[in-house]
Amino acid sequence: MDSIIFDLDGTIWDPIDTVIDSWNRTIKENPHINKELTREDFENSMGLQMDEISRRFFPDVEDDVRKQLIDACGKSELHTIAEQGGALYENVPDVLKVLANKYKLYIVSNCQDGYIEVFYQYHKLHEHFLDYENPGRTGLSKGENIKLIMERNHLKDPVYVGDTEGDMKAAKFAGIPFVYAKYGFGQVNEYDEVIERFDDLLELYGE
Repeated sequence: MDSIIFDLDGTIWDPIDTVIDSWNRTIKENPHINKELTREDFENSMGLQMDEISRRFFPDVEDDVRKQLIDACGKSELHTIAEQGGALYENVPDVLKVLANKYKLYIVSNCQDGYIEVFYQYHKLHEHFLDYENPGRTGLSKGENIKLIMERNHLKDPVYVGDTEGDMKAAKFAGIPFVYAKYGFGQVNEYDEVIERFDDLLELYGE
């Protein structure tokens, strides 16, 4: 194994409390929507791309209105995360520091462009990662973005760490092993390795 590619939400951190406040503030400003999103709404949407999330949250809204709303929510989300960050899982900085001494580390997330950057900005973890990718920047699926990271960085033997069935399918698409972060948001029955906490990665790969 030469590298570890990480999902972000539900794997490295839990940003939901920050994101809920941001989205609900933006929704209240829109006269077409009378809805307040819950933590459960976000937990059930983790791993989806923004367009899929928007259709799930606002199924009865016309396409043009929904696009404007989701764009506004996305901008507000980035601003709020840059100011408040999210909840890192226990020992994330220390574990990443150890792993980065032995492996090349990357992030591939189904997020909007700018999301990984504000995660880096607030939590000061950019030094551990060599590259990242997302559909907001490429327009590709998660599996395609994993393959893009592998090709761009000449990776021969990576693993992907994620918490949803979509992550498992993306790793399978890319032809690499999947490590299931069981503490995250998803339920996955097929995986190569499983971790109950983030620092279990040290037991798997830290020696």
